[in-house]
Amino acid sequence: MKKLTVWVTLLLLLSMAEACKPFPSAPAVPASTPADQQLAPWLTTLIQQLQEEKPANPPAKIYRYTYNNQEVYYLTGRCCDIPSKLFNVKGDVLCEPDGGITGKGDGKCPDFFEKRTNETLIWEDKRES
Repeated sequence: MKKLTVWVTLLLLLSMAEACKPFPSAPAVPASTPADQQLAPWLTTLIQQLQEEKPANPPAKIYRYTYNNQEVYYLTGRCCDIPSKLFNVKGDVLCEPDGGITGKGDGKCPDFFEKRTNETLIWEDKRES
């Protein structure tokens, strides 16, 4: 629960910080993201944060899917019992589809893996762990 509180607090602080910045016309695209793809500012910030951390094993990845008729972004779990995150297009966490102590996430979107479609890899950490 403590980790979840930290994640939520971090996301809230980031969204508040982003709201104070002028909206960039074309955000910087990390090298491990396809060059023709422009990312939302919150997603660019998340990727930059992940790149500042030690590489995960398995490597962190972000996928875009369609789930329940909406575009969502799935951040894979970093390791062990650290849950994955599912974000909406605004960067709000919808749920934790898997991971955690039980391996089943927070239970808020138990059908995500069955219902997701249109998989697109948005970013992957290609650093060596």
